[in-house]
Amino acid sequence: MPDDETETMTETTSMPSAKTSTPLRSGFNTALRQVLAIVGLLMIAMSIPIGILTPLIPIGLPFGILGVVLLGRNSVWGHRWMESVLARHPKVERFAPNWLMKLVFAREKKAILPRKK
Repeated sequence: MPDDETETMTETTSMPSAKTSTPLRSGFNTALRQVLAIVGLLMIAMSIPIGILTPLIPIGLPFGILGVVLLGRNSVWGHRWMESVLARHPKVERFAPNWLMKLVFAREKKAILPRKK
């Protein structure tokens, strides 16, 4: 009898393993992240006309900030592009709030030292 119990425990069952759903989930996550990155890019592009059309109500600014967050968090190329913009124009980083830098780039703001004359 004890031998029968060990045989039933070692038999494989017909239940699907977690490994079969992993490639599907990974592919879905990758596709979702790319869609979110494209939506972020479109939101950045649309924030300029929205900001011009609504000058008294600042709707374009939060729309653009949300686009930057989506692009920076969900896309490697978007993250690199924004880092290169900040490297070329360090004064732009001065306008970004610290919470935004932590959210998008996972780092604190860099200190900008004044130029010596």
